[in-house]
Amino acid sequence: MESLTISPADEKRVKALGFLRNKGTNNFSGRIITINGKITAAQNKCIAEAAELFGNGIVTFTSRLTVEVQGIPYDKIEDFRAYIAKEGLVTGGTGSKVRPVVSCKGTTCQYGLIDTFALSEEIHEKFFNGYADVRLPHKFKIAVGGCPNSCVKPDLNDLGIVGQRIPNFDEDFCNGCKKCPLEEICPMDAAKVIDGILNINKEKCNNCGLCIGKCHFDSIEDGTAGYKIYIGGRWGKRVARGKPLSKIFTDKDEVLSVIEKAILLYREQGKTGERFSKTIERLTFENVESQLLSNDILDRKEELLEAKLHLTGGATC
Repeated sequence: MESLTISPADEKRVKALGFLRNKGTNNFSGRIITINGKITAAQNKCIAEAAELFGNGIVTFTSRLTVEVQGIPYDKIEDFRAYIAKEGLVTGGTGSKVRPVVSCKGTTCQYGLIDTFALSEEIHEKFFNGYADVRLPHKFKIAVGGCPNSCVKPDLNDLGIVGQRIPNFDEDFCNGCKKCPLEEICPMDAAKVIDGILNINKEKCNNCGLCIGKCHFDSIEDGTAGYKIYIGGRWGKRVARGKPLSKIFTDKDEVLSVIEKAILLYREQGKTGERFSKTIERLTFENVESQLLSNDILDRKEELLEAKLHLTGGATC
């Protein structure tokens, strides 16, 4: 243990800038925002140089796909921030507000159904940056997954998005093959030939898109791109599995609208210190879903953003 000389007030001030105290020391880890886990080679080089110049040379990665440089002395924090700013990098990612967006690889992955990098960058700009000064009851985490494999655990975030590919089945082309390739490839056991015709069980189908283009007679040649939205997930001391909204969205702008409505609803109706999952539990999922699928909240957007709410802090979980 070092002789600790940093005051609680100063520690709190730099925490808001994304600098977390290294336990038992006067040094800090600087949390660099990567937007969605993607950085350029030049930015990577800049981070490495900054780690050697201002920290202890160690770079770590967080579960939110941010980068932390360890061992930065308190009096070197501003120099560190100025140095990484040369490559457009900033620190942050703490507090009761929208947190850094997590994204999977998206369409660079063989299973990717949507461009998760493009979508998560848009969410980052609109809500992480655009809502940076908006105080919420607690942290609000968003994850974007490219397919139902859910590598970034969208349903364990306050709001999660999962790419979908809804198969467009044309039964006129179905020959009811005894050995149906769609039946064999379906990982959810949702595709079955019954009475000489393929049936897709909508309750089982997770819209992974693996069946598209696999029929020898072209019964499923394409699929509709879409987005499934989960709300109320949480990972930590108290785990909650998010529930999907009943609608599969096919318009990206509508997805962005739902995200904004969720944040505004949480700000207005959430109690200071409670996570979004608790707010949903208290209000009921049906109530929250109904509000997210209407535009009443957006009609009051300016009023809700200007309201003096959640100024005292105090997380309960």
